[in-house]
Amino acid sequence: MRIVVLGGGVVGVTTAYQLQNDGHDVALIERNSEVAAETSWGNAGMIAPGHSFVWSSPKAPITLLKSLVLKDQALRFKFSTDPRLYTWSWLFLMECTAAKARRNTLLKHRLAAYSQAVLRGVVADEEIDYDRNDRGIVYFHRSQQALDNGVEHMKLLQSDGQEIEVLDRDAIVALDPSLASAKDKIAGGIYCPTDETGDPAKFTRALAARIVARGGAIHTGTTITGIETTGDAVARVLTDKEPFRGDAYVLALGSHSPVLARKIGIRLPIYPVKGYSLTIPIGNRPLPPTIASVDEHNLVAISRFGDRIRVTATAEFAGYDTSHKPADFAFMKGVTEELYPQGADYDRVEMWAGLRPMTPNNLPAFGGRRLRNLFLNTGHGHIGWTMSHGSARITADLIAGRTPAIPMDGLLN
Repeated sequence: MRIVVLGGGVVGVTTAYQLQNDGHDVALIERNSEVAAETSWGNAGMIAPGHSFVWSSPKAPITLLKSLVLKDQALRFKFSTDPRLYTWSWLFLMECTAAKARRNTLLKHRLAAYSQAVLRGVVADEEIDYDRNDRGIVYFHRSQQALDNGVEHMKLLQSDGQEIEVLDRDAIVALDPSLASAKDKIAGGIYCPTDETGDPAKFTRALAARIVARGGAIHTGTTITGIETTGDAVARVLTDKEPFRGDAYVLALGSHSPVLARKIGIRLPIYPVKGYSLTIPIGNRPLPPTIASVDEHNLVAISRFGDRIRVTATAEFAGYDTSHKPADFAFMKGVTEELYPQGADYDRVEMWAGLRPMTPNNLPAFGGRRLRNLFLNTGHGHIGWTMSHGSARITADLIAGRTPAIPMDGLLN
């Protein structure tokens, strides 16, 4: 078939790759001048099934309430004139029960673990360089009580096959000597040796080049303006340059998916949540991080991409606003400097803010909605890089009429 993929982030590009591997003729449409220019550019770069816990937990409502008066909360809520924010927030709050959080976390972990396996297959086949680090990720805590709670919490993922090791502060420093100066601030941590990191934009752009080399078409600098339908099917996708026709279409526009879907009467419970990141060159600093870490007290994630480190923090419910100012990054920069004082050239930070396409239950949307040749692969939230590869394979299987490799109960609605 000829299949048109809408969106050139990591989800769209991996989907196009898997479809091409199935023998389809693929065309991908991306509004930016290159793929992976938005959310896929600035995220933490963690392939982290060990970080599969959903945000919609029993603790989330009080955190959001606190954020109205306290500015250092990891989840921040801003009042808006957008009624969709309040509709989505109500659906989010409905997912914040202990039973639903457990269910959704296990479903998310199932997808994340499968996705990592698919990624490893792609890497073996394509030999793509993307600053991969497969030494694991350490999730550390600053007090013994928090560590004990974290270990108890992590048992849920462990019951689903996640490999974990509980480390004291000495073992963490042995694992990554660059944390030695911060040793007294760390009580211990949970090490997930099978988690990994890598630059998602570098990976996505290299994979896109492979698609083009094998005859696929990637149309960058092309803005989708609408979708024409005939009966129960998409007839063509309209853009500011030319229309695109296909036998099937995949909607993978991340936070912008619900905007386009509304034009054809499909309502998707996806809302943008703004995240912030810093990219900092290591320069000639002698003690950069050697593996990725998450400061669970401050919810700051730090990854090493070759000669750079990537720092991410904060989830802000602020609509489609991607504006930012230096003050927005002061806390996360301060945490990183405290942990790795000789880790990077902190005078040369690159600041970025972008949108995570969040669903109320933190699970992506797959399959069809009303139109028989339109397939969804969108709403991957804060670990889209982790879930993208498996989601792409699942989407290719659904289009082919095959049963996906993992159970889809709870994932396919």
